[in-house]
Amino acid sequence: MLRISEIKLPLSALPAGEFDADTHPEAALRAQIAQTLAIDASALASLHVHKRSFDARKVELMAVYIVDVTLADAAQEAALLAAHEKNPHVNATPDMAWKPVGQAPHDLAERPVVIGFGPCGIFAALVLAQMGFKPIVLERGREVRQRTKDTWGLWRKRVLTPESNVQFGEGGAGTFSDGKLYSQIKDPRHLGRKVMEEFVQAGAPAEILYTAHPHIGTFKLVKVVETLREQIIAMGGEVRFGQRVSDVQVQTDADGTRRVTGLTVVNLATGKEQPLPATQVVMALGHSSRDTFAMLYERGVAMEAKPFSIGVRIEHPQSVIDRARWGKHAGHPLLGAADYKLVHHAKNGRAVYSFCMCPGGTVVAATSEPERVVTNGMSQYSRNERNANAGMVVAVDESDFPSDVASFEQHLGKSYGVENYQTGTTHPLAGIVLQRQLESNAYVVGGSNYSAPGQLVGDFLARRDSTAFGDVQPSYKPGVHLTSIDKALPAFATEAMREALPVFGRKIRGYDMADAVMTGVETRTSAPLRIGRGADFQSLNTQGLYPAGEGAGYAGGILSAGVDGIKVGESLARQMLGLADAA
Repeated sequence: MLRISEIKLPLSALPAGEFDADTHPEAALRAQIAQTLAIDASALASLHVHKRSFDARKVELMAVYIVDVTLADAAQEAALLAAHEKNPHVNATPDMAWKPVGQAPHDLAERPVVIGFGPCGIFAALVLAQMGFKPIVLERGREVRQRTKDTWGLWRKRVLTPESNVQFGEGGAGTFSDGKLYSQIKDPRHLGRKVMEEFVQAGAPAEILYTAHPHIGTFKLVKVVETLREQIIAMGGEVRFGQRVSDVQVQTDADGTRRVTGLTVVNLATGKEQPLPATQVVMALGHSSRDTFAMLYERGVAMEAKPFSIGVRIEHPQSVIDRARWGKHAGHPLLGAADYKLVHHAKNGRAVYSFCMCPGGTVVAATSEPERVVTNGMSQYSRNERNANAGMVVAVDESDFPSDVASFEQHLGKSYGVENYQTGTTHPLAGIVLQRQLESNAYVVGGSNYSAPGQLVGDFLARRDSTAFGDVQPSYKPGVHLTSIDKALPAFATEAMREALPVFGRKIRGYDMADAVMTGVETRTSAPLRIGRGADFQSLNTQGLYPAGEGAGYAGGILSAGVDGIKVGESLARQMLGLADAA
């Protein structure tokens, strides 16, 4: 099979009836491919669209395809590859099938444990189940449908359920997001394809396999996540909800080697603690598992502080973004709601960039802790809400993190020995302290009732408090309290954003419109620390512990977290089977 890329067709050349998402202009593609390969179109036995994107850089918007081709005469493929060896757009189709590293014996004495049932935990458990290891999954939150009801409790009634919300529960934080399924990670083994194919088999739209920027949306993700859970259980796995891991037992051998021997698990329904023997544990924590991070630090697990970003959610009318991105083609049924990606390097040395852009979506309350305000973005599959929103965030690093005992004791409950880290080395938990400082302050600035502080862009640029909304009505629930964003974020962040807004406005006409709404604060762009691991995916200093996914600092989004879960599941399987680690 051959893979032909950069096949471009103008939208104006596509038949009017070809705008269905799962329908492709086969005749036009055949003609282009035959021309590229210098063969007769009748020699093409079949076509399969691998990827479709759009090029809006010219007046005539183009649909750009990557197509896998099967020839009627299979022997002709080698000759064509040789004839086009200098053409970067003609290649052999790679083998993208996932192959298990082994199979568990029927008399397997121990079952691996996966902590967390977000994208990383789901795929670690799924591949382990597919290899016969019958994993036990521990998830502190609730099943996804009950979790959805709990989340609405905050959005509609200002009632937070700390263990079941946007951050905690079946599906992880990605369930209440745009459901984006694209990433910039290097993926030579095509594990991202494995993630996508499993999603489709679980009920996701088939188009996610070929669209350039695939997404599912919250409501569709709910059913997909439930189906994946059912598959894991059907293969002998077990998923236990309302189970919070409160401790990890670590044994130190005579030679100094540390290894996991068990867990302490709290049943949140009864409050009772129970021991769970375990020597192979995947820590698929989300980026908000702050109490678990602190527990692991206390148990001596190697970790370090990591940079992240802080800022706001900014909302514009989706029509403004569509016109800026698609021009005269805005509103075309094949294009859908436009997205964007922006970055600016400010004079104060800070990078300002768009984050987790949600076309046709809403800004949501995403806190997991009482009396704190956090924002995030979410879209449904249709992306048909009035506003577009994205994080507009500013990079922070370890030099910005608090290092005083008082801050640690206020926001972590104890100093954790921070006084020993004031010689240039950043305490691993310091980023959590900064996040909590900003979120607690945002709660107060917003009115101390889970409303979020907000400001119109025009007022922000003019350095005055906002008092009334304009044409853009904010989507954040429970509500937005108009004030000044300067009261919610550090000066270095607000000054960098003031510099960036006009620059972004030149890139996307209308981005710096006066009535656009900024809602704060966005603090959970990524984990504020990294739990170190080696080439075998195990903790640097604690054998049997596999830090994984976004919370451990190894992923950023649904797709990359799923891919990391597969890698970790494979490595754990190798360990249990006594196989050498992959190169």
